[in-house]
Amino acid sequence: MATVTVPPVLTSPRDDAIHLYRAFKGLGCDTAAVINILGYRNASQRSLIQQEYRAMYSEDLNKRLVSELRGNVERAVVLWMHDPATRDATIVRKALSGDVIDLKAATEVICSRTSTQIQQFKQIYYAIFGVLLESDIEYQASGDHKKLLLAYVHTPRYEGPEVDRLMVGNDAKALFKAGEKKLGTDEKIFIKIFSERSRAHLAAVSHAYHNTTTFDMYQAIKKETSGYFEHGLLTILQCAENPGNYFAKVLHKAMKGLGTNDSTLIRVIVTRAEIDMQYIKAEYRKKYGKTLNDAVHSETSGHYRAFLLSLLGPNH
Repeated sequence: MATVTVPPVLTSPRDDAIHLYRAFKGLGCDTAAVINILGYRNASQRSLIQQEYRAMYSEDLNKRLVSELRGNVERAVVLWMHDPATRDATIVRKALSGDVIDLKAATEVICSRTSTQIQQFKQIYYAIFGVLLESDIEYQASGDHKKLLLAYVHTPRYEGPEVDRLMVGNDAKALFKAGEKKLGTDEKIFIKIFSERSRAHLAAVSHAYHNTTTFDMYQAIKKETSGYFEHGLLTILQCAENPGNYFAKVLHKAMKGLGTNDSTLIRVIVTRAEIDMQYIKAEYRKKYGKTLNDAVHSETSGHYRAFLLSLLGPNH
């Protein structure tokens, strides 16, 4: 469920392109005008605006936005202009090859996406950057974390709701034997089950696991694994059970304490606004007793705040 609010009476993509061009003219950029257009258009509308802008002014709208905007609002708006697969490819590439390597961000994006989404962004990754996603993972990740990511991006997974109850029971037992029951951990079993099984299957395994042992799956993963490997397994499991709850926690953590993790805030709000932000907002309110809009409002300011709030939609 998306949260982006498109006006009931919409100007044409051509008119939007003209208004954007005017916002760029003269001294300084009219950032408010840019946000009032782009923050209230869905993916297909943004794509048409880009086409019109190029046809009319013989320049790339994204490049113009980079040169006109600054700081966090620039990062958020430019990311918003991409289609979802290009966006994921851009985020992961920056996380794996930028000035600061951010394995946590790369792991979050990879392990929270469906098999289909990963196949799409893998193709774009290679087309834009001329390098295989697997090569960047191979170079930057290590140990069991690397094995998990490589298996996860390589393996096609079923995306439907049906599960095989017998297989669910066997997987729950296998994970118990590979973790809690033995001294040390058989990581290979965790990697195999978490990278090959569907979300519905993993959610059922988590339930079955809880019924056969004193721990739940989350506690078992935290007890048996650590670091980025643990983060990857927990992301896969939480997104199998309740992605809205997972992203609500990620956002809360980004805004907790002193300072705000803006790159996390931008990444999650921009990538989920047209997918499941309604659910994330509902989970956030239920979990933390305040609306996500209010939390973002208190942690951000200026045009950056206005843009993020435009993507979050009405405050409820």
